[in-house]
Amino acid sequence: MERKQQQTEDMQQRVKELQHQVEELRELVNTLLSVIVEEPDGVHSGAAPTIPGQGMLEVCM
Repeated sequence: MERKQQQTEDMQQRVKELQHQVEELRELVNTLLSVIVEEPDGVHSGAAPTIPGQGMLEVCM
């Protein structure tokens, strides 16, 4: 009985650790996405900068 209780406590502790890691990773992903979508001038207009003469030939996302 004591062993099962210890296993349950260990599992609960592990779940808490994993939840904390998930929150940290979520913050990191949000930060990275913000950096990726930010335009070079720092404005978040959603419009990609246009380069005269280039078109969409060499655009990669």
